[in-house]
Amino acid sequence: MQQQTADHHADPVVGYSLHNRRYLNVTNRCTLRCAFCPKFNKTWEVQGYPLRLYQEPTVEQMLDAVGDPKDYEAVVFCGLGEPTLRLDAVLSVARQLKARGAPAIRINTDGLASLVHGRDVTPEMAGCIDALSVSLNAQDAFTYERHCRPKLPGAYPALLDFVRAARVHVPEVTVTAVDGLPGVDITACEAIARELGVGFRRRVLDLVG
Repeated sequence: MQQQTADHHADPVVGYSLHNRRYLNVTNRCTLRCAFCPKFNKTWEVQGYPLRLYQEPTVEQMLDAVGDPKDYEAVVFCGLGEPTLRLDAVLSVARQLKARGAPAIRINTDGLASLVHGRDVTPEMAGCIDALSVSLNAQDAFTYERHCRPKLPGAYPALLDFVRAARVHVPEVTVTAVDGLPGVDITACEAIARELGVGFRRRVLDLVG
């Protein structure tokens, strides 16, 4: 109990650096409940950074956590949660960072923002988001629901629709899938990426960050 109290009062990690990129820890809330996510396996750390948030950072705190965006090759909205649940805050930070000369801004996302917000949000990303990394994670809805456990119905087709729409407004769109999950066909996932006209990246199970 004492440890929990100490953690509760610890300063949250809002920004963390990996591979010459600055990552922003936007929220711990998510649209999915992925069985392979570290936080559902009782760890809140990524590459040694404790990412549990007891209070979500403000726009100003996220900007402060970046500092001069020109110091990094990219700023990435990420963390152990879904950044687009705070879409207005993310886009506000992104616009201000672009105005300060950020070379590139990326969102790591589950691709369900349009489903969650009830509208096509991808046009709002034009001009401020340079790249999207979208977690496809499976070659079909059955396998996706098995591993990602979405809270909303129709998540898998909504994800595919999001990727198709995003291509028009975001210069670089990549979908990813985790190699090592039972039933996930990486070759089929890569084929879906080609059909969608976007890039593909294979991720490794249990390797985060």
